[in-house]
Amino acid sequence: MKAVDISFFQNLLGKDNAYFDEAHKLAYSYDATRKKFRPDGVLFPRNEEDVSKILKYCNDNLITIIPRGAGSGFTGGALAINGGVILSFEKHMNKILEIDLENMVAVVQPGVINIDLQKAVEEKGLFYPPDPASMNYSTIGGNVSENAGGMRAAKYGITKDYVMALRAVLPNGDIIRAGKRTIKDVAGYNIAGILIASEGSLGIITEITLKLLSKPKLKKTAMGVFDSVNSAMNAVYKTLASGVNPVAMEFLDNLSIKAVENQYKKGLPTNAGAILISDVDGDVMEALNSDLEIIEKVFKENKAIEFVVAKDEKESANLWFARRNCSQAITVYGSLKINEDITVPRAKLPELLEKIDEISKKYDIKIPCFGHTGDGNVHTNVMVDKNDENAVKKGYAAIEEIFKITVDLGGTLSGEHGIGISKAPYMNLAFSDEEMNLFRQIKKAFDPNNILNPYKMGL
Repeated sequence: MKAVDISFFQNLLGKDNAYFDEAHKLAYSYDATRKKFRPDGVLFPRNEEDVSKILKYCNDNLITIIPRGAGSGFTGGALAINGGVILSFEKHMNKILEIDLENMVAVVQPGVINIDLQKAVEEKGLFYPPDPASMNYSTIGGNVSENAGGMRAAKYGITKDYVMALRAVLPNGDIIRAGKRTIKDVAGYNIAGILIASEGSLGIITEITLKLLSKPKLKKTAMGVFDSVNSAMNAVYKTLASGVNPVAMEFLDNLSIKAVENQYKKGLPTNAGAILISDVDGDVMEALNSDLEIIEKVFKENKAIEFVVAKDEKESANLWFARRNCSQAITVYGSLKINEDITVPRAKLPELLEKIDEISKKYDIKIPCFGHTGDGNVHTNVMVDKNDENAVKKGYAAIEEIFKITVDLGGTLSGEHGIGISKAPYMNLAFSDEEMNLFRQIKKAFDPNNILNPYKMGL
């Protein structure tokens, strides 16, 4: 990579939008992985035209560009691992441009915070379902780049299910529109689909058109308490096969329950082997009650020892607070968390969790698990002391075994966190040489000079 010409960027953006001081380099050197790689500078484009000019200049001069939302990713997707300049959208390109009530779509810039969009559309009686645990700070651009999921994915799907169209800038500065504001569109290749989950390696997304739904009028929350993880996992896929369609089916194992209760005191049953937290929603209370009756029946047929329906919004909020704050709470088990978001077909969940337990015992490592089991997505957290070299080595050996088991069960390395640099070494477990070569050819077609977020996803 060539040296960065500071004057070009400062002349284009102004000195208050182009920073090359040590403070900014440090502030943008890390993400949720806590790994650090200092960029050569940090840029805050004001609009799509700025993005186009920046990319054209960087492409001509072989300068690496790393797009960044909130830096909340768990796989290092927004890290400048080989230098280059960070392109951040949080300062200027963070606006909701339109909420179209008639067509039920929203048009947003990439720096819009997920929860801000949710609140804005709900004020108009509409609903944007994708709700990652980071929704209070993660950006829509980042959500699209990683294809984020969330608690409501069991019923409503994930980010890709709501992206109707994108505007993006290619490395040579060309501006393209992918997709349309229509329900149906089969004209041409699905370029929007290729850009989703591409981790900013193919183009820079500058505008996103999202599908919205009507907001359900009613919601109820329930918790099933199980004596074992195996019973809970059987209850997950059998509930979803029973005809009921819960919004969410979230899981915490005993280690996760104890960690959350120790830190937050939300009244969770610390003697339980596992709990499942479920929401149902709709417009008719009788239908919600009927769904809960079916869920309770299936839970108890699968050895649930207790089934509790939240009596008010406060109890519901406490349960969801516990689930959303699992990731922070489990750090009690180790100073290094090797956090993976493996996903398998739902019927394979019991086998997956059994094998993870075997690996935990084999390596004598605590592996608390929680996650979106309604869509087969389990957050697996290998916890070790970062200062214990042997423990860290065992931790990564355990992760590799977990990945191999996941793939053997027909699963995937990542359900929503992406690949980045953390999972790049394991791509060969999930993809053949021919498939990896195809990925490289797609990358080269979009980005022949390899300036956009290089070295991510094993490419």
